[in-house]
Amino acid sequence: MTTTEKSGIKIVKNPPESKLTDLGVRSWPKWGCPPSKFPWTYSAKETCYLLKGKVKVYPEGSDEGVEIGAGDLVVFPKGMNCTWDVSETVDKHYNFE
Repeated sequence: MTTTEKSGIKIVKNPPESKLTDLGVRSWPKWGCPPSKFPWTYSAKETCYLLKGKVKVYPEGSDEGVEIGAGDLVVFPKGMNCTWDVSETVDKHYNFE
């Protein structure tokens, strides 16, 4: 399990099931979308777990995309403006604080 932080986005690669259970991830609501590109603003801190898919998230003011995909537990900070560039259909659990 490795944790990295890029442009304020925290990514935990392949967290163990015990961590997902502690967070209650499997009972969180689900959200999905087909390949697309759209702007997004986080009005609250969001933690999400990608069940499938591949996305590049471009935080506002950054040319460098942060790549996330299936098996990643990701935390987006409150107030972040970004663009989601979905290359493979996404299915995820999410939780807003």
